[in-house]
Amino acid sequence: MRADDVRTRDRVTALLLEHGPQTASELAARLGISPAAVRRHLDALAARGRVEERVAAGAHRGRGRPARRFHLTDAGRSGFAHAYDDLALTALRYVAASGGPDAVRAVAEAQLAGLEQRASDAVARSAGAPVDRAQALAEALTAEGYAASASAIASGGQLCQHHCPVAHVAAEFPQLCEVETAVIGRLVGTHVQRLATIAHGDGVCTTHIPGPPRARAHIDAGNRTTPAGPVPGERAARVPRPAPSTSTTRSTPTSDRERTPA
Repeated sequence: MRADDVRTRDRVTALLLEHGPQTASELAARLGISPAAVRRHLDALAARGRVEERVAAGAHRGRGRPARRFHLTDAGRSGFAHAYDDLALTALRYVAASGGPDAVRAVAEAQLAGLEQRASDAVARSAGAPVDRAQALAEALTAEGYAASASAIASGGQLCQHHCPVAHVAAEFPQLCEVETAVIGRLVGTHVQRLATIAHGDGVCTTHIPGPPRARAHIDAGNRTTPAGPVPGERAARVPRPAPSTSTTRSTPTSDRERTPA
């Protein structure tokens, strides 16, 4: 996409935000370009879900078709600056000052309860090992805006979240990350360990999911090129035979016949 197109489409969404729903002709007049050019940009924005076209109630162009106005969608509004982080930080600072860290944790648990419930429905359909459930969980988290993925590694698996909707807030209140880690552990059905978080400056939130020990032992056994036990006869060859004793006190006693004088 050309830089000029990007700037024009940003101006289109800015005009829709500032002046509300408008027709292509109205936008063209404000931008100083042709309606056909504006419609090309509107089609591109609609394909990305940033604008949508609606029939204006009670508005008609004489005997022609009713006027169609373009509206900014929620996705289109999300591209503009918000003060949600500041509001959340102010609220949690007040909670922390009033009730301490446990009160912040309670807020985090309440906030993630809905996410856990929605994700549990998707994970429940995967009746495999924790690594398999992590794959289902990654898909559910992606639907929630976390851009998550799961992969198998030698020691089990790992869940990666490439986006964190509350990263700025979690940087000051780590209880959010701690509660989220506990939720992941409950959903995959095993104890997990957080290795990295976006809130602490890492590029990705990474959670390690340990695999079953017996599975790793089976893999190790399958990689052996020699038998686990000794080759028949090998153990005897390796154990030295005891040397005959030269002590007179431990010599084998003679029989009575040998003790009888001739």
